Amino acid sequence: MLLGKKFTILLTALLASAGPLTDPATANVYTKCVAPNTVALTFDDGPWIYECIRHTLQSIKLIAPSRKELSDWLTNNGVKATFFVNGNNYGCIYNASIVASLQHTFQAGHQICSHTWSHPHLTKLNKTQIATEIVKLDTALEKVLGIKTPWLRPPYGEYNDLVRQTAYENNKNLVTWNFDSLDSDGATAAQSQGYYDSQIDEHPANLIVLNHETEASTVREVIPYAVPALKAAGYKFVTVAECLGGQAYSSEGSFSIRDNTWKC
Repeated sequence: MLLGKKFTILLTALLASAGPLTDPATANVYTKCVAPNTVALTFDDGPWIYECIRHTLQSIKLIAPSRKELSDWLTNNGVKATFFVNGNNYGCIYNASIVASLQHTFQAGHQICSHTWSHPHLTKLNKTQIATEIVKLDTALEKVLGIKTPWLRPPYGEYNDLVRQTAYENNKNLVTWNFDSLDSDGATAAQSQGYYDSQIDEHPANLIVLNHETEASTVREVIPYAVPALKAAGYKFVTVAECLGGQAYSSEGSFSIRDNTWKC
């Protein structure tokens, strides 16, 4: 009995000397801008053909003289946007036409961020699988654009403690949104335009807007409608990094030369 009591006292002392137990560090999650009166237009799921038509028409054999390039339209209208891209979702990021499109968008001053490699439900994956989704796209962005991004948007906006922990270990902050145009949920152009109108009427202090560059109606109809309306309401357009007061990239270098590792 005395021996058991001594063991309990010793164990208690050891635990006390070890300090408090802490949970694993997790990534920050941002849902809205911190800068007042700002709008960060974001586009998910690319790179895709509507982002930069100039570089994709040659490979897909389309003729669409009335279709504007999204990145150039935004630039010509004084808007810098943020593109959360995948590695292998609608198309392989290493495809020559997609590389040219993405580099063109990046060089125009738009921000490029991570949306994982293949757009899975991260909350259904284990730690190794989550890390692979992050690292594979990080590797691709460093090859194609010479960048490392600290910003990750989890697909479907889904995350849990394991996702946050793994994101933190890979030097990522999570970014979701506080306004969804619902374009990927089947909203028509008129409906998405109406959602923008409702937000403008409510006039929140700031907005991180979810759009999808894979939706033709978003590129051709909704954004050309929403940008002038938001400007008229007095909003300033910023990138996600600007709206959150952070750095766009952890590091920036040169584009890499294509080699046999550029494949999905």
